[in-house]
Amino acid sequence: MINKEVFDLSGLALKRMAARGIFLTAGKNKPNTMTMGWGSVSVYWGKPVFIAPVRKSRYSFKLLEECGEFTLSVPAAPDDFGEQLRLCGSRSGRDCDKYALAGLKIRPAREIETPVIEGCGAYFECRTIYTEDINIEKLPPELQKACYPSADCHRLYFGEILSCYRAD
Repeated sequence: MINKEVFDLSGLALKRMAARGIFLTAGKNKPNTMTMGWGSVSVYWGKPVFIAPVRKSRYSFKLLEECGEFTLSVPAAPDDFGEQLRLCGSRSGRDCDKYALAGLKIRPAREIETPVIEGCGAYFECRTIYTEDINIEKLPPELQKACYPSADCHRLYFGEILSCYRAD
């Protein structure tokens, strides 16, 4: 049975991705958070899934590969976390402590070991059940040029949504 809350909150996640983005966090012991502006919520294999594209060059890519789970923290309002989203989308966790720089606080998730960002309006907790690399050769030339000028491709992470909830 798919929880209705998944689809109620997916609209908020999609709106925020289309604006400034949402936070994707990966890593259990030393987590990293990045800004994500692309993604989707769907049903695959009878399960609710969040499809999260992450470039292979990202520090979060390594953490996703190692831990097999991720969280999504969705700001409640369009103007919430503007500077933090900008910083998490432009700096690498390899080189800095984004939480200290951005003033972000993490808290435990409900179902998985990867934390969520405190103060957001909604949360998705996901376990990776499938991955697929984008084949840029199958994209129209204009998308290849606009989205992959250096051939730094995304891997799609199909995360089964184990828990989805509004902030307490």
